[in-house]
Amino acid sequence: MGSVPAHDPGSPRVRFGMEMRRLREAAHLSQSAVAARLGCTQTQISRLEMATRTPSRTDAEKLDQIFNLADRQHFVGLHRRIMARPGGPKWFMGWVEEIEPNALALHSWDPLLIPGLLQTEAYARRIFSLEPRITVAEVDERVQARLRRQQILDQRHPPSLLVLMDTGVLRRPVGGPEVMREQLDHLLDAVRRPSVSLQLVAPECLPGMLGAFMIAKLPNGDPDIVHVDSSADGRVYSERDTVTSIWNRYEAIRLWAYPEHASLRMIEEVKKEWT
Repeated sequence: MGSVPAHDPGSPRVRFGMEMRRLREAAHLSQSAVAARLGCTQTQISRLEMATRTPSRTDAEKLDQIFNLADRQHFVGLHRRIMARPGGPKWFMGWVEEIEPNALALHSWDPLLIPGLLQTEAYARRIFSLEPRITVAEVDERVQARLRRQQILDQRHPPSLLVLMDTGVLRRPVGGPEVMREQLDHLLDAVRRPSVSLQLVAPECLPGMLGAFMIAKLPNGDPDIVHVDSSADGRVYSERDTVTSIWNRYEAIRLWAYPEHASLRMIEEVKKEWT
């Protein structure tokens, strides 16, 4: 995926690469030697060390074995920091900081709410304000983080955002009629961007009932990565079987999607109901 500044040791991906290089050189191993043990190319090892490639969990497990760190799960722990950070709002930062800004395309499915990348400030504020035991300061922090996250759509080369969304989301009251009218207007404006597309999905689509998710397609031949929502926290996966399973579900949901022109017409019609 896209490069992360090598001078930023605070990035979990940079820390992974730095540790990999440090231990490799301490063991007097070449990049080619490590590549042979990992079952990849020397170029891929170089990109891992330079933090321009996201390691898989399998990479982390094999590196722990190579450097006799399996008991400590050193690289597995670093990989966990890259892919997910549970325990409050910070669990999402690995995805927001490491994955979304560098993705070529983001494919999302949302059965319950407008996706975060397309939410208005008022819509997001209402959602966060109803979180159990949340403070006003925490609501403000999360709203501002969401708005900053949306800035990836204003990049010079933004990722393609392909949104599938259940039709029921349009009528789910979040903040009242004024908030909903503004939100639906925002959706209509968003799809005017050449990088954004949106299709509504018929309510009969049972394959989508298990919950929201997003798939990130990455550059440089890196494997796809998925983010899956849950009530407890979000989870980020790069394992091939899991990613393939999510892709299969996405395609099953897409079979129930209306064409974009019909979806936009439905949004216009529902917007009139919010009076």
